[in-house]
Amino acid sequence: MELTDLGAGTVILLLLAALSAGWVDAVVGGGGLLQLPALLLVPGMTPLNALATNKVASIFGTATSSITYYRRVHPDLRTALPMAGLALVGAAGGALSASLLPEQVLQPVIVVALLAVAVYTLARPALGEATALRWHGRRHHLAAGAAGAAIGFYDGILGPGTGSFLVFTLVGLLGYAFLEASAKAKIVNFATNLGALLVFVPQGAVLWGLGLLMGSANLLGGYLGARTAVARGSGFVRVVFLLVVGALILRLGWQVVTGG
Repeated sequence: MELTDLGAGTVILLLLAALSAGWVDAVVGGGGLLQLPALLLVPGMTPLNALATNKVASIFGTATSSITYYRRVHPDLRTALPMAGLALVGAAGGALSASLLPEQVLQPVIVVALLAVAVYTLARPALGEATALRWHGRRHHLAAGAAGAAIGFYDGILGPGTGSFLVFTLVGLLGYAFLEASAKAKIVNFATNLGALLVFVPQGAVLWGLGLLMGSANLLGGYLGARTAVARGSGFVRVVFLLVVGALILRLGWQVVTGG
């Protein structure tokens, strides 16, 4: 499928989805909620093409938001980079396994996990207001690395809600404030996108013309989203986080119930 095969209306809708996804991803993750379904609606688009092209578009946004956050929030890279490295390996492994596990097997588990995340966050209003690390030193880095590898694998094999799971893990498990967690999550999310692409590109699954065009829109959304999050602070990020998690629960829950 070539970019010229698509009508102008379809391209405009895909660009709007990519722009919105970049903004949402930069703030709390979960942009795939908008971008991946938009790609799957394109006539003739296979699920593998959609997943791979989505990763190309997303990596532009995660790269841009990572740089923006780094310049304005200065997240501690001693945690973010090792976590990102293990997440990259996990995502590559997940992408290699993507064809082995039907999506329907994981969806009910993901819905339950997202419900638990939402309930836990709502039950603790002070969660993520300020950084108060649960562990320090080796235990902190081991927990971060294990979480990065596990979430990276999930992103490679399926993906919906990866950014939100990263943010919640950094806030709920490790003890970061929401804003700093979003900054670190973007670095890790960039690595998971890269890890998946290391598998998808050799398979010839990427639609490059469409992916690069959507990537430019995702890049702009990522830049605007990161600047908005930094300007508004952790309270704003928490609200958007709960909205995105709620939308993910509704979307995936509907798919589980209807089998669609």
